[in-house]
Amino acid sequence: MTPFERFIKSNTKENLWIYILLILKKGPHYAWDLHTVIEKEFGFKPGNITPYRVLYRLEEQGFVESEADRRKRVYKITTSGKNELNRVKDFYLQILNKIQ
Repeated sequence: MTPFERFIKSNTKENLWIYILLILKKGPHYAWDLHTVIEKEFGFKPGNITPYRVLYRLEEQGFVESEADRRKRVYKITTSGKNELNRVKDFYLQILNKIQ
């Protein structure tokens, strides 16, 4: 694997939480549709179970919250989740400024 391929992997599949929070920032979603939305909007395919695991961890940490919608749960981003996205955005901007 080339350095660039490792970079892509570490900034997509290995940091899936960023993409989940970005999706939830646009509006609430069910867990089962995140896999499809990630592939459609961001152009990579996460593992089948990974989005669920990441989503549940984000909820445990207070970055997302869920509520029952019939027999399914719908997830939405919290203020803490939005703040975390701002932190990652600032981090990436700092990197971009350094490599220009």
